[in-house]
Amino acid sequence: MTINIRAVGMELTPAIRDYVEEKMTSVEKFIEGILIMDVEIGLDNQHHNKGEIYSCSVTVQLPGDVIKVEKTEKNLYKAIDKVKDHLRESIIKTKEKKRDEGRKG
Repeated sequence: MTINIRAVGMELTPAIRDYVEEKMTSVEKFIEGILIMDVEIGLDNQHHNKGEIYSCSVTVQLPGDVIKVEKTEKNLYKAIDKVKDHLRESIIKTKEKKRDEGRKG
């Protein structure tokens, strides 16, 4: 699995890179065959809320399918964790859907 990490509007420090890689590789145990995972983290300036709002977006390319999850949060690490949790749920749903389709045929 290839993980591409991109930071927008902020510096991608080694600590952030390691955290993202750790969280996203943990998703791999839920489904085999993840080809590429594109992760984009950044400081989002488009919100009306006061203070800094961080966003994390992940696009996962599976054989024959693409899953995209995006979350925003006041804390970058919370945004990454939320994306990981929702990505895990989406992968499980996709896996179950494919398994159910295989049973029908």
